[in-house]
Amino acid sequence: MALVRQKLHAEKIEDVPAAVGKALQDLTLASATKPGDSVAVAVGSRGISHIPLIVSECIKLLKDQGLRPFIVPAMGSHGGNTPEGELSVLDRLGINESFVGVPILTAGDVVEIGTLEIGTPILMDRGAAEADHIVVINRVKPHTKFEGPIESGLTKMLTIGLGKGQGAVQYHRAAVQHTFGILQDAARLILENRSVLFGLAILEDGYRNLSRIHAVRPENWFEAERTLLEKVRSMMPRIPFDPIDILIVDEIGKDISGIGMDSNVTGRHRDIVGDSFTAPHVKRIFVRDLSPESDGNGNGIGLADVTTKRLVHALDLEKTYTNALTAISPEKAAIPMYLETDRECIEACLNTIGMVKPEAARVVRIKNTAALEMLSVSRALEDVVVSNPDLHILKQWEPMAFDDSGNLYEL
Repeated sequence: MALVRQKLHAEKIEDVPAAVGKALQDLTLASATKPGDSVAVAVGSRGISHIPLIVSECIKLLKDQGLRPFIVPAMGSHGGNTPEGELSVLDRLGINESFVGVPILTAGDVVEIGTLEIGTPILMDRGAAEADHIVVINRVKPHTKFEGPIESGLTKMLTIGLGKGQGAVQYHRAAVQHTFGILQDAARLILENRSVLFGLAILEDGYRNLSRIHAVRPENWFEAERTLLEKVRSMMPRIPFDPIDILIVDEIGKDISGIGMDSNVTGRHRDIVGDSFTAPHVKRIFVRDLSPESDGNGNGIGLADVTTKRLVHALDLEKTYTNALTAISPEKAAIPMYLETDRECIEACLNTIGMVKPEAARVVRIKNTAALEMLSVSRALEDVVVSNPDLHILKQWEPMAFDDSGNLYEL
């Protein structure tokens, strides 16, 4: 194996407060609000760079307008779908009342604010539904469950996020027959029937650095989100090899992807709305560990072929199953074959990829699907590495190394 560095798309924002201020400077909130109005600020997605600072700066602007903002957790069923769990998730993100300077209201229930033509109720967190205005803050990126002109971002947070566990279940069930285009239908009704001041869209570059911040107005909500999604697609990192015999993933987790490891990176997806097997066309996926920040939620482990006993022991099955069932994806919580050591897991993979000798196997190891700058690759991929100007060998070819317990050393 050799340690390889991949050059990714770099477009980092250095001054976050200035970027937030610039994004919000052209908003004319005075025409849509009056002093003292309440504003529910919806947040809750994990792993967003500088999210506490972004939220804090947004809160300051709302206060400067004479408004009364408060935080509403918008995370579907995450956090176990309980007020205590939601507060815990936000606190781990660095979002708490002492930092942002406003209350965090976890209503614990939802209200129905409309109905789609197909009969699906549009549910919303009570605190957000009863506020004078709503603001949503979220990262725009490709979704792991479906493809479309609008995927993960502002529309998803306005519908699934603010719908809490009950709303998330309704949308996912309906999407089996009607596709996730229903989220745009639901968001359109919300925008028509509630005062949504703006959405704050966050974009990240290939290194997961904050790249762009855009304020999206209700009147061009969908057009703006479609444009931003296309921009993100051009920046997102990928594994630069295809096909791959064995992909070793050091960790999965909710802080990394909604399904633990991003199917846009692994190329593998199992779901009732459609399976996919795309580049980099991996024969076997071996997942070593669950990230500590995932708090036991191992949703997505079902996309692996082999894992370790230590990962299985780290699972909080209640959180994992709640997440998978809410998303109508029990297959993603299915526990694969698990063995004691990394060595045994890799041997199991090597023995099930066909008539390929170990020294000829195309093996790639990554830390996780969100960190693709550093990769460990097998010698069978040497020609690809040498011919790619975006790849640079940092550490020359050496035998795969294990510690005394039979586990790989850290990358």
